[in-house]
Amino acid sequence: MSEPGQPIPRLRPGRRIRGMSAMLLPHGEDGGVDWLGFERHLRRTVDAGLTPAVNMDTGYVDLLAPETRIRVLDTAQEIAGRNFVAGAQIADQPGDRFAAERMRSEMEKIQKRGGVPVVFPCHGLAALSEAEWLEAHRGLATDIDQFLGFELGTMFAPSGRILSLDGWSGLLEIPACIGAKHSSLSRELEWQRLARRDERRPDFMVLTGNDLAIDMVMWGSDYLLGLSTFAPDLFARRDALWEAGDAGFYALNDLLQALGAFAFRAPVPAYKHDAALFLHLRGWIASSAPHPQAPTRPESDRAVLKEIVRRIEALE
Repeated sequence: MSEPGQPIPRLRPGRRIRGMSAMLLPHGEDGGVDWLGFERHLRRTVDAGLTPAVNMDTGYVDLLAPETRIRVLDTAQEIAGRNFVAGAQIADQPGDRFAAERMRSEMEKIQKRGGVPVVFPCHGLAALSEAEWLEAHRGLATDIDQFLGFELGTMFAPSGRILSLDGWSGLLEIPACIGAKHSSLSRELEWQRLARRDERRPDFMVLTGNDLAIDMVMWGSDYLLGLSTFAPDLFARRDALWEAGDAGFYALNDLLQALGAFAFRAPVPAYKHDAALFLHLRGWIASSAPHPQAPTRPESDRAVLKEIVRRIEALE
């Protein structure tokens, strides 16, 4: 955490924000993937000006069969061209050694289709020392042109890992690493990373994954959020208001943050069911069903989300 008395950093009004949206992979009542709904949501996200992030936690990557992950990548390539990022994820168990060749293979599948890989947390990486963790990432860069790092708190997944600031800073020294998603849910840890980035590598993207503090963009973060899959159109509008110096940014950000505070309450992984409920209420997907193996929210969530949809429609 930050030292006592550390000042809050300055705001950065008028900055162009780069938004990446972790895509929900919608499912039908029969448990199968709603591919038409996914294609339409991808187009909606691209048309809004956000970069889709597929095969992330929001897209149930850990629950997908290999052939489904490949179809997700092919669909992203077809609709987004080279403007997408994707999670490179390997399934391992606590105590397993880091399978570097398997991770590199997953990254190559993404790069081959024009996307930028996100090195997804796994048990093997989490068990390494920070020096070993960085060496592993340097090794992954050998045959990969560009990739994104990923810090993930254990409230999201047991294989997550948040580094020390000095450990994280090693990513700045890897030319192929063009940014990193930071999901600690701590403003102070993210502010520290922004300051270190500004000192050492200003073009490096600090991608906030803090769905409980989406205003981190005001201090210089870009974002890769699961919350933005609920409303890519509104996130794009919010971002444009910030760049234009329009005070309307605050009212829209407050509404989106209210949605995030509700959807990302404990147990956090169930936010994906709220995303499906929300998109269904907006008329954007055919079913509110989550992946059959994913955690669910109570039916009472629907009424709260419906009220937020009503408030959104009042803004339009």
